[in-house]
Amino acid sequence: MVDSLQLFDAPVGLGSQSRQRESPDFAHLVRDFTGLGSATIQQVDDGIPYFVNEFWTSGQRQAHSIHEISYRACFKAQLPAFFITRLTQPTERVYDPFMGRGTTLVEAALHGRSPAGNDINPLSTLLTRPRLRPPTLSAVATMLDQVRWHEGEIDNPDLLVFYSERTLRQIAGLRRWLLERAPVSNEAPNVATDWVRMVALNRLTGHSVGFFSVYTLPPNQAVSVEAQRKINASRKQTPPDRDVRQIILRKTKSLLSDGVPKPALDPILSTANAWATPRMRDGSVSLVVTSPPFLDIVQYADDNWLRCWFAGIDLAQVSIAHHRTETGWQSMVHDTLTELARIVRPGGHVAFEVGEVRGGRVLLERLVWSAAESLPFERLFVMVNQQEFTKTSNCWGVRNNSGGTNSNRIVVLKRR
Repeated sequence: MVDSLQLFDAPVGLGSQSRQRESPDFAHLVRDFTGLGSATIQQVDDGIPYFVNEFWTSGQRQAHSIHEISYRACFKAQLPAFFITRLTQPTERVYDPFMGRGTTLVEAALHGRSPAGNDINPLSTLLTRPRLRPPTLSAVATMLDQVRWHEGEIDNPDLLVFYSERTLRQIAGLRRWLLERAPVSNEAPNVATDWVRMVALNRLTGHSVGFFSVYTLPPNQAVSVEAQRKINASRKQTPPDRDVRQIILRKTKSLLSDGVPKPALDPILSTANAWATPRMRDGSVSLVVTSPPFLDIVQYADDNWLRCWFAGIDLAQVSIAHHRTETGWQSMVHDTLTELARIVRPGGHVAFEVGEVRGGRVLLERLVWSAAESLPFERLFVMVNQQEFTKTSNCWGVRNNSGGTNSNRIVVLKRR
């Protein structure tokens, strides 16, 4: 049952249950979250305090250009920036146990924090690490001049549904060159080489001339060979010749258009399950900003099969879990929060984003709230960053006229 609504611009009480949990730290957070323009909506639903507002814009090009790498189901850089700037100091450790494309880590580095991240998919490290120590455009051009572009052999002719023969030979030549010099197991490859692989992974398929492929789905979702055959037939299209080297240089120039950031402070990257991360020391993290896989909504392995082929990653060896039930998903969250309780220092915070799934019919933040109950965290509130084109009632599952994810739903915890 939802308690009465109240609009406010300054901290107010949250009802008898919430007032018992309020602390000076909590009041400070409320001030930060409500002093941002239009009034914030406060609700207490089943004993859970909610704060609803458009806390940051989701517009394009509001963050540093280096973030513009596609990955399925990733959040905007404004989300981690909101918490990093309010809850940490320079050089403190910021961590994401489900780092995906590395948004939290890159944003932490841009703010002078020490980034750390983990993901069960080794592809995440390949997409994140290069942007924590980016090269110059000239260094990338020099590296590309060394590639033996015309020595690539087509060992998978099915890929010709995406690429012309000439383009696929260039891709194969670059792939061979990278695998020889920067295998996935290599902890510290050449900076420019690491970067070129990252950019190539992001340009493999897409829907414009800025990609290596013929027209297909956006770059964060590679379709199957058979599905691409149908797209080609429907559009009466044939894969055109692309200049792989020039596309990589153009994307590099775009990513660095806001300047080449300084190398990150002491980054830590690991490939493991989020609930078992031995590389992370006890009490070493000041802030966690993360977003786990949402039930079985996104098929990460299917979406990334072409990227994994290019990088030399055997998908059969990557145990990406799919939680088909709310109970199974909540158990995973509890295990992850248990590990975070070890890693986060007393007084540190966790911002656990769960987005909006199944049209708002499943409120995953309730499962996170419950999963944290027995752990050494103070459960502060659920923050809902609601897009301006939706209605407040949609936060509680009322259908609206737009599709997709309309809000960020973030459980905020404090380590006792």
